[in-house]
Amino acid sequence: MIMSESVRKMLRAKLVVLGRDNCGKTALCVRFITRRFIGEYEHKREVTYRCQKIVDKEAIELEILDTVNKECVGPAASSLESSIKWGDGFLIMYSVTDRGSFEAVSRLKRLIDHVKQTLGIPTVIVANKCDMENGRVVRTDEGQALASDLRCSFFELSVAEDASAVEAACAQLVREVRQEFQRHLLAMDKRSRMLQMRHALKNKLTRSKTMQW
Repeated sequence: MIMSESVRKMLRAKLVVLGRDNCGKTALCVRFITRRFIGEYEHKREVTYRCQKIVDKEAIELEILDTVNKECVGPAASSLESSIKWGDGFLIMYSVTDRGSFEAVSRLKRLIDHVKQTLGIPTVIVANKCDMENGRVVRTDEGQALASDLRCSFFELSVAEDASAVEAACAQLVREVRQEFQRHLLAMDKRSRMLQMRHALKNKLTRSKTMQW
């Protein structure tokens, strides 16, 4: 029964998309789910999308939380922490045409680590709008260096022009969520076996003392 429940959890994932306004969060969600691109959004509240996708030949049920512009300080911080507590994996977006959105990535990653109270939380950094070279203010190597420092996977792409790159970024996040859940299961199994061994040893010592008496 426990194993069956664990298997069901492995076939589900809750993803949270974070980042400043106008970096393409909603466009990425819609592109990933429908493969269509819609350029303009009036996005004033959080939206949770539900869909089923095939990743590495396995079906997985996804809930994707598309957040509004949230910073790590001020009144919005507590709401942001609630979103982070809910999620299994995180996709942090910035626009290569907006340095402020790039600088927000580190703050968001630190907040994820603080809320989750552990290292190795599945997180993918996505640099969007690489098709807008004339407006670029964040170089590719800057994004790569930041992702390396934060120990995150990194994708630079254009949501507007490349649906396959969007799918690759989201699939990588799903893959990392699965791997983290498998590590968690293994750790729980190891702990369970150690407790069983201690219990058996305690029983053996108790029986031995009783026989001696």
